[in-house]
Amino acid sequence: MTLSVGDKLPGGTVLTMGAEGPEAVELSTLTNGRNVVIFGLPGAYTGTCTTAHLPSFMRTKDAFAEKGVDEVICISVNDPFVMQAWGESTGAAAAGITMLADAEGAFTNAAGLAFTAPPVGLINRSQRYALYAEDGVVKVLNAEDNPGVCETSAGEALLQDMQS
Repeated sequence: MTLSVGDKLPGGTVLTMGAEGPEAVELSTLTNGRNVVIFGLPGAYTGTCTTAHLPSFMRTKDAFAEKGVDEVICISVNDPFVMQAWGESTGAAAAGITMLADAEGAFTNAAGLAFTAPPVGLINRSQRYALYAEDGVVKVLNAEDNPGVCETSAGEALLQDMQS
């Protein structure tokens, strides 16, 4: 089942890099009782993810905060070492974007947002999407039909849809 507006976000454990190395984070601890933006993408360091999707949330992070969003979270089916390095190299971490690794794809699969494209080496990854959730309930969900495109899933589009 694919996640839809009105659904409760699935639980799941994701990873972040802590002072001592990878640390497990229960996603519900970041979403319950909070307003969050979560955006998922096929892979760190890939073309559209690096040049369009991630930067769109770096540009709009302050506008989301003004709308009452407590945290902007990037989730990718990558390992936490890659997510940390990507966040640092792009400036996303310094901009306050939370970079989380769904290394096993558990959250992505539970949300019904998995994507595979063997010709380009993307196996068991995430669709490109962006969502806004209040207290763990999806209020806006924008998923791209084409993973190489970042239009409806961009920060600006999500921000606009939150105003509607």
